[in-house]
Amino acid sequence: MTSQEFKATLWNSANILRGSVAAAEYKYPVLALVFLKYVSDMFEAQAQVITNRLAEPESPMYVVDPELRQEMAAELAEDRDAYTQDNVIWVPEGARYKDLLVHMAADDLAQRLDKAMKAIEDENPELVGVLYRDFGRLELEDGKLGELMKELAKLKFDPKDRGSRDIFGEVYEYFLGEFAKAEGQKAGEFYTPKSVVNLLVEILAPFKGKIYDPACGSGGMFVQSLRFMHAHENQLGKSGDLPIYGQELMATTRKLCKMNLAVHGLRGDLGNTYGSTFTNDQHPNLRADYILANPPFNISKWGGEQLSDDPRWHWGVPPKNNANYAWLQHMASRLSQRGRAGIVLANGSMTTQTSGEGEIRKNLITSDLVECMVALPGQLFTNTQIPACLWFISKDKGAGVNGTIDRKGQVLFIDCRKKGAEQLSRTQIAFTDDELHEIALTYHRWRDSDFSDGEDYTDVPGFCFSASHVDIEKHHYALAPGRYVGAVDVDDDDEVFDDKMAELTARVADRMARGRELEEEIRDQLVGLGYEV
Repeated sequence: MTSQEFKATLWNSANILRGSVAAAEYKYPVLALVFLKYVSDMFEAQAQVITNRLAEPESPMYVVDPELRQEMAAELAEDRDAYTQDNVIWVPEGARYKDLLVHMAADDLAQRLDKAMKAIEDENPELVGVLYRDFGRLELEDGKLGELMKELAKLKFDPKDRGSRDIFGEVYEYFLGEFAKAEGQKAGEFYTPKSVVNLLVEILAPFKGKIYDPACGSGGMFVQSLRFMHAHENQLGKSGDLPIYGQELMATTRKLCKMNLAVHGLRGDLGNTYGSTFTNDQHPNLRADYILANPPFNISKWGGEQLSDDPRWHWGVPPKNNANYAWLQHMASRLSQRGRAGIVLANGSMTTQTSGEGEIRKNLITSDLVECMVALPGQLFTNTQIPACLWFISKDKGAGVNGTIDRKGQVLFIDCRKKGAEQLSRTQIAFTDDELHEIALTYHRWRDSDFSDGEDYTDVPGFCFSASHVDIEKHHYALAPGRYVGAVDVDDDDEVFDDKMAELTARVADRMARGRELEEEIRDQLVGLGYEV
């Protein structure tokens, strides 16, 4: 199937449930059935792989006699180890898609699906408690579930034609993206556009060491990082290794992540449970070599009032009504001595002076943690119009493991606001491959890393500029790239209009949030005095 055929089939399947199940809920049964179809197809493909091994003279499983070969193939086709040794999920008989499809018109199809998911969990410990098992609770018209299964049966996952895990990743990512559009802001809690993930990964270049995402959503950062590692193993002439660590606030999204890791043959430590990274940190002793994260922007209720003396606030106590600088400091505190982090945040984080954030930013800069700032174009995200940027922080900017050029006391600014030439839809854009390569190569030339092309870095007016801490101090420690690359005319105060508006917007939001807090405090006090409010 072509990519367009996949997309048409997928969204047709989603539309079968539209109107019958709430938009925020129908992604789970649909994704569960896509998962079941994928693992069933891979299981059947592996059975053919086993048969082929018995017929290959160079294989240790080679069998000359055709009858014996057929007999052994039939036996091995039901041997669990013959599948799991190749990272293929074992799907027990009766739980396979084709077994269930013959019951598509049965009254008990939902119950059969729940039992099938339970059977797969029982056979695969990494999936225990992960798969969707609430088909029986769906309030659907008769035949709807069977209709959905029939539609999804058109999907063909065949590793002989295309990379099996990559094609599932394409399907999975497409679904998450479409549901993000349908659900709006809520979906942004678990979905980061591919274009943003790719840029983070291409600049951070994770290859060998522990990788961590404290707001991991459905696991897209992990999957793309592993793809990057495998793609560059031949280039570097050595094998990479990226043990995975993560945490997710929402229980259902954590399950999506574990399922995504499983079908990609990955295992990760997502802690013992879901929960807030701030108040229920699952990895307090972790020191990661790479951190990639797209935490929720500007969240006001993050538990800050409980954490005033937290040791993570080495550079300053973050405001209780905005978690942006809590995220930055949490990640900085979780880096190893060679560690680097790439973080998506709202543009206001680059210039805000409210509630002590300007002082924290100054401390991060003067501590030489800030390595690179990237301004992103609008319309990259499906679920928010808030302008975003990328922060890259590093514990080691000297010549050595992260690059051969000493960049201590310097910050690279890259302004990508005019990029994003690929038009995905009327309201969404993406970076082209050439743009991604240009942006990432700019960083790698600046550091002269293993992923550079050997050319020298040079400032490009309107695009990139390597600034000293003295330069940044002149701009009152603001980190908006537009102030440094020279692309935008500035006023006498050296303040770009967009940056100033972002700062003012953040200040207004801060005041409004504080106003709501005061209202609640007054209400509580009045109630305590016996007044009805």
